[in-house]
Amino acid sequence: MLGDGSVKFAVNVNEFTHNADWNGMMEFITTADRLGFDKMRFVDHVVGVVAEKHPEMDQTPYTHVSAHHEVFTLMAYLAALTKDIKLVTGVLNLPQRQTALVAKQAAEVDFLSGGRVLLACGLGYNSVEYEAMGWSLKDRAKRVDEQIPLLRRLWTEDAVTHEGVFDTMHDVGINPKPRQQPIPIWLGAGRTDNPVPPEAAEKRIARIADGWCPLFAVPKGERTLNDEAIASIKRVNQYAREFGRNPEKELALEIGIHPSGKPKQQVLDEIKALRELGAAHLHARFTGKSAREQIDEMKRFADFVS
Repeated sequence: MLGDGSVKFAVNVNEFTHNADWNGMMEFITTADRLGFDKMRFVDHVVGVVAEKHPEMDQTPYTHVSAHHEVFTLMAYLAALTKDIKLVTGVLNLPQRQTALVAKQAAEVDFLSGGRVLLACGLGYNSVEYEAMGWSLKDRAKRVDEQIPLLRRLWTEDAVTHEGVFDTMHDVGINPKPRQQPIPIWLGAGRTDNPVPPEAAEKRIARIADGWCPLFAVPKGERTLNDEAIASIKRVNQYAREFGRNPEKELALEIGIHPSGKPKQQVLDEIKALRELGAAHLHARFTGKSAREQIDEMKRFADFVS
């Protein structure tokens, strides 16, 4: 593990969805595992949208030309190639998928990896993707509220009966069970251009998530988050307390950090400031466009925090 253990560091393969360098991605992932990174995040899009055919769609960095490996299949493959690093959906568009199938896929990868799955979920933002998957964007919030408790039941109970708005099942079970009982579920929040989540999302995080990973970032030239992001963290923690939870113990927080090109002391100052805000998990995002650049930046960051 990197550092002194007070902060756990994650990295992602986002850049490899653009350059489609499979061998480079494998080297990046296995290097992160060897260096002691805690988590590796994998982007989830089942279909890519031909953006120019959908001018009504919100802007997205991911389209039909992006290389998105199916997230559970990829993590199952990597379970045998990695040793310690956690395999994280970052983030899974949960309301687009069948609940029982997600439960089965996540349980299988967790079983194969020896308990290294973290299911980070989001509501998605793309109505075209939802249509292709057979669901409606307008139902996503209500659907995920039903799905998350049901996933936990499927992972921990031998037989489940559920009659809900979106899912119905009678006396069914998942076997083998995941190693973790249950698999942790984190929630993503916000968009890159508008990272502070709305009140309903903040309350959902506080009520049912094991952790959350907003898209907050330290502004250029600063060493900590802006006031809006800090206020959002405080609101989520307060909502959690109102729901009878202890956010310091029951609600993990992961925030992104952008260390590329910054001097070591600035990076360490940012880590210290974010840890003081309650972020015991930090997600390092690098700017390199090639696998070699990504790996070199990751090694540089690892040297900073070792």
